[in-house]
Amino acid sequence: MNTSTAAAIPPLPPDWPADVAAARAVQDSLRARVVLDEAGPAPGGGRVAGVDVAYDDERDVVAAAVVVLDAASLDVVEEATAVGRVAFPYVPGLLAFREVPAVLAALGALDTDPGLVVCDGYGVAHPRRFGLASHLGVLTGLPTIGVAKNPFTFSHEAPGDARGSATPLLDGAEEVGSALRTRAGVKPVFVSVGHRVTLAAARAHTLHLTPRYRLPETTRRADALCRAALREATTA
Repeated sequence: MNTSTAAAIPPLPPDWPADVAAARAVQDSLRARVVLDEAGPAPGGGRVAGVDVAYDDERDVVAAAVVVLDAASLDVVEEATAVGRVAFPYVPGLLAFREVPAVLAALGALDTDPGLVVCDGYGVAHPRRFGLASHLGVLTGLPTIGVAKNPFTFSHEAPGDARGSATPLLDGAEEVGSALRTRAGVKPVFVSVGHRVTLAAARAHTLHLTPRYRLPETTRRADALCRAALREATTA
């Protein structure tokens, strides 16, 4: 199966945060619901999905995409997109409030269970320990991880050059994720738990999803799909 669905982003609920203080209060409320002690699905089993978002800020348009893969073969099972208005201004640390409505609409358009969801961003590797992967996981109940291209504000030692080498991603003495080498001699990605997955499992999933490239196949395919949906929406 390989189906594609486009969805509209529904109107925001009346209690959707409108300012920084309200958004931080929501983060504080939801953060206590993050589950960190479940192993999560086995790498290479079932299905795995990537989500990503693209913006046209001049037109105030956002496009989200979800691509569901067969975890064993990494073949595409289903794709869905959603396009609408940006839900929240750009504020570092609060990006989930811009992205969650669009991503939820795309996930809601799927006919199949997405399985583990891989976000292009952060989970608990976040200044408030509640990045997009954690936010999305708590709202949906799905197991989620974050795989980011940079370490945000956190420190780390360089992992070894071999694929699979990892070092802790640190906020002071607290380990919030891992710097993980997915290709020998190529700069690492930054993996963190979102919800209902351990950090060790998150690293294993990331390695399974990177057989050829630095970034997971889930992220690469969702990135291409959301950019295509944004182009279509803004040039129509």
